Amino acid sequence: MESLLNFPFPGQTLSLASAFIWAIAVILFRISGKAVHPLGLNLYKSILATFLFIITILIFNEPLFPLVPFKYYCLFLLSGVIGIGISDTLFFACLNRLGASLTAIVDCSYSPFVILLAAIFLSENLTIFQIFGAFLIITAVIAVSYEKNNLSIPRKVLLTGIALGIAAMFAMAVSIIIMKPILGKTSIMGATLIRTIGGILFTGVALKAHPKRRSILAGILSRRNWKTMLPASILGGYLALITWMGGMKLTQVSVASALNQMHTIFIFVLGVIFLKEGVSLRKTIALLIAVAGVLLVTML
Repeated sequence: MESLLNFPFPGQTLSLASAFIWAIAVILFRISGKAVHPLGLNLYKSILATFLFIITILIFNEPLFPLVPFKYYCLFLLSGVIGIGISDTLFFACLNRLGASLTAIVDCSYSPFVILLAAIFLSENLTIFQIFGAFLIITAVIAVSYEKNNLSIPRKVLLTGIALGIAAMFAMAVSIIIMKPILGKTSIMGATLIRTIGGILFTGVALKAHPKRRSILAGILSRRNWKTMLPASILGGYLALITWMGGMKLTQVSVASALNQMHTIFIFVLGVIFLKEGVSLRKTIALLIAVAGVLLVTML
C-alpha cells in the first residue's frame, strides 16, 4: 500500500484529493440525513468502511492489526471514538440543520482548532498571522449566525447547528492531535482500521442507549435509503478517510489541514449546484473571509 504513495508531493496531493472526495460525500450525506438519524448514518458509514478497509488490507497483503505497542492501539481507538464516533455524529446533526453550504462555513473552525492544539501539545509555532486568521474565521461564523433571512432557518435551529458544527470540528482536531505523534510509526491502513473500529464502538454503545434506537435502525436497514447512503459511505467513510490519513502522515499537520479545508469551497459550490441551496451576499462574503482565515492560519 505504501508503494502507491511514491509520487511527487504525496501528502499534499492526498490531502487535496480527500477534500474533494469528502465534499461529494457531504452532499450525499445531506440527502441521506433527511431520512436517517445522524447516529445511524454514522454507524452505517463506519461499519461499511471497516469492511472495505479489511478487504483492502488483505488485498495488499498487510497485517490487519500492525505489530505496534498496545499504547498505540489505545490512542488510535481513542482518536476514532472522538474523531469518528463523536465528531461525525455531531457533524451530521449540524448538516441536517444548516444544509451543506452553511455547514461548509462553520467547518472552517477546524483549522484554528488544529493549529491551536498543535501549538499547545505538539510544540508547533503559533504566529500572529495564524491568530489573525482564526479571528477572521470566527468573524465569518458570527456573520452567518446573524443573517436574518438565512434560507428560512429558524434562529434557534441555526444557532444549534452552528454549535454542533463547532463542537464537531473541535472533536476532530483533538483526535488529530492524539494520533499525529504515532501516525508515522505504523501503516496508514492499519491505523485507519483501528480508528474506524473506535468510531463503531462509540456509535454502537450510543445507539444501544438511545430511546429511539428501533426507528434509527429501521432507517439504516431501509434499502430505499441506500441509494445515497451507500455511495456517501464509500466516499466519505472509506476513500476520503484513507486519503486524509495519508495526507496527515506524509506532510505537516498545518499543510494537510490547509488543503483539507479546500472542501469548504467544494461543498459550498456543490451545495448550490446540486441541492439548490440559496446564495446570499452575506453568506458569500462570509465564505471568502473564512477561506482567507484558513489560508492565514495554515499557510503562514
